[in-house]
Amino acid sequence: MSNATQSATLRFFVTSAAFIILVAGMRSAADMLVPFLLAIFIAVIATPPLHWLQNKGLPRWLAMLAVITAIVGCSSLMVALVGSSITDFSQSLPEYKARLKSETQGLITLLNSYGIETPSQLIQEYIDPGAAMDLVSKLFSGLGNTLANAFLILLTVVFILGETSSFPKKLDAAFDNAHSHMQGFNRFIGNVKQYVAIKSIMSAATGIVISLWLWVLEIDYPLLWGLLAFSLNYVPNIGSIIAAVPAVLLAFVQHGMLIALLGAGGYLLANVIIGNIIEPRFLGKGLGLSTLVVFISLVFWGWVFGPVGMLLSVPLTMFVKIALDSSDESRWLSVLMDSEATE
Repeated sequence: MSNATQSATLRFFVTSAAFIILVAGMRSAADMLVPFLLAIFIAVIATPPLHWLQNKGLPRWLAMLAVITAIVGCSSLMVALVGSSITDFSQSLPEYKARLKSETQGLITLLNSYGIETPSQLIQEYIDPGAAMDLVSKLFSGLGNTLANAFLILLTVVFILGETSSFPKKLDAAFDNAHSHMQGFNRFIGNVKQYVAIKSIMSAATGIVISLWLWVLEIDYPLLWGLLAFSLNYVPNIGSIIAAVPAVLLAFVQHGMLIALLGAGGYLLANVIIGNIIEPRFLGKGLGLSTLVVFISLVFWGWVFGPVGMLLSVPLTMFVKIALDSSDESRWLSVLMDSEATE
């Protein structure tokens, strides 16, 4: 084996070991890292309004106070609207699961009566429709545990916003080739801002439409399912599917198959119109991430950081992609992550 081959093999194993250690460290320190990552995400959202207010002539401290007040106000309103729904849903979860199991058994019996053989025992052992409701409960519990550090998150947001104006000067003083560093950083921030701004508006529209539709169908906790649709709409491609499952199952438990199908139809129509027609016109190529990479990133960051990792999976993956693109040795990985081939 040549020295070049040995060197490449050694570099591969060292890089793989470093990656495994880094991931293990992030997972172990998730309780500390998650509030910090969430604070960065909020700060990225808050930076454009902050700069807009400053450009309108407001002093920096007053603009920051206005932005922080808006963040606190929106968060408090959201908690007030859906906080009790989350508690009630968690308490009623065992009852819903029992009723769902009964309805599923009734559906199996009906199919068998029409000559459609359905392995009842196998379905009961290996397929648990109530797992989707458990997932929703765990998702909101995880977000609730993270938001328990609300003061720490808000304080971190304030400090990050305070550093935004001086960061380019610090970077310029720290590196000789600061321009190349700032170019990658600005590209990342620009992509995240575009993605977050457009996605937030589209997600809010989706959540409102879903809430109103489920309210019309008289399905329990329409605001809760609207919030879930809003949150999971940040996860491209499959987030809307995950958000629809528990609400449709609840509609089936409450009102039967017809209302469940109407509920599913509402989700499908909202996501086709908003997600596949309106949103692409504003987002364009946007992220440049393939569907497979988006799905893998959702699973990976969700495993590392929990529910917040799922929410932040796309921005975190964008950061990794830009970091890989900055080096000649790793640029091929960045190209593989693209949504389409580049020359």
